[in-house]
Amino acid sequence: MSNPPARDRVRVLIADDESLVRAGLRLILSQAADLDVVAEAADGAQAVELAVRHEVDVALLDIRMPGTDGLEAAARLATTAPWLSCLVLTTFTEERYLSLAIDKGVSGFLVKDIEPVELISAVRSAARGHAVVSPQMTRHLLDRYAEHEPRRATAREHVARLTDRERDVLVHVGVGLTNAQIAARLYVSEGTVKADIRRILSVLACETRARAALIAHDAGLLDGAPDESEH
Repeated sequence: MSNPPARDRVRVLIADDESLVRAGLRLILSQAADLDVVAEAADGAQAVELAVRHEVDVALLDIRMPGTDGLEAAARLATTAPWLSCLVLTTFTEERYLSLAIDKGVSGFLVKDIEPVELISAVRSAARGHAVVSPQMTRHLLDRYAEHEPRRATAREHVARLTDRERDVLVHVGVGLTNAQIAARLYVSEGTVKADIRRILSVLACETRARAALIAHDAGLLDGAPDESEH
């Protein structure tokens, strides 16, 4: 299937088995003139069908839904609608699913109590093809993941191949900053940050920004790094 035509408004699908949650998310996104919720789904199978039918740009998927869950829906959409970005909505009690989501190539993780302005920003970023991980979820996920898969030695070997600036960029990725925020912190252009991240992913043999953040954590780069969820 070819890519849908470029549009001025971002077409969004919301998938959650709770109608009140869907209504709340729709209300938040309706505040942004450039975002358009074109479909809602109560389960993953319906989400896949509607996302393809409506050629959506971003799918907000609850990680747990009856029948086909959010992770399986994301995996199917990666094949049937490769232009689409999937954002997983989760809670801190569901972190056991998140490493699986990384492997399935989801574009990002958002906690369900995310601030409205942050949700809108996340959808916009995902529509531009950026990975999105809320700072709260980044720190929580990394700490939990490291408990089960300690790979510090291997991670340090990979990180050693990066330049000093690339390591700085990786640290900022690891604490959940966007490309624009990283550019402002390092006093470089956003284009430079994007180029650095492309090389970082190549050197670390990663497909996603979230996976690179895990390696940064395992390598010890985030030890002592500020928790951006507090800002």
